[in-house]
Amino acid sequence: MKKIQAAIFISGRGSNLESLIKSSRKKQSLVNIQLVISNNSKAKGLLIAKKYKIPLIYSFPKKNFEKKISKYLKNIDIICLAGFMQVLDSRFVKKWTRRLINIHPSYLPSFKGLNAQDQAIRAKAKYSGCTVHYVTSKIDSGKIILQKKVKILNKDNTESLSKKILLEEHMIYPKALQKIAKKILEKKS
Repeated sequence: MKKIQAAIFISGRGSNLESLIKSSRKKQSLVNIQLVISNNSKAKGLLIAKKYKIPLIYSFPKKNFEKKISKYLKNIDIICLAGFMQVLDSRFVKKWTRRLINIHPSYLPSFKGLNAQDQAIRAKAKYSGCTVHYVTSKIDSGKIILQKKVKILNKDNTESLSKKILLEEHMIYPKALQKIAKKILEKKS
């Protein structure tokens, strides 16, 4: 079975990385995760990449980050941002148009940017959620691929809401990646 080649960019704990890896190891998966790239040499997600024996590259400074990693992306079909806490250069984003995706912990277009769960709690919103979207030069503004709503209860705080959203992220990110993989493979054939 043909598969697309993916790179995952992380900065932190790597829980979405692990859900993407587990999904990619299923028999019906259309995705092969080729490498993990991190801008943080202390990211806990690097241990997950090692555990699953996925090649990793890390500790690139923010300055010229995109230029330094480009040589590793030659055989990559898609890049998944999974808790990657760095804004990518607009030229890099443009080069990877429709092949660069992100997961955001809110039901976009609400609560873009950092601390989305806290934004939702402070706004006394009735729901939030998570969204997988294409990355564009505007933060959390690309075309939506898949979303899941999460109800916010009166007793919820930022921490409890974050936990509920993260569980849903682990479900929808692999589904969204499979959906895109299918489209990429159809274009290639």
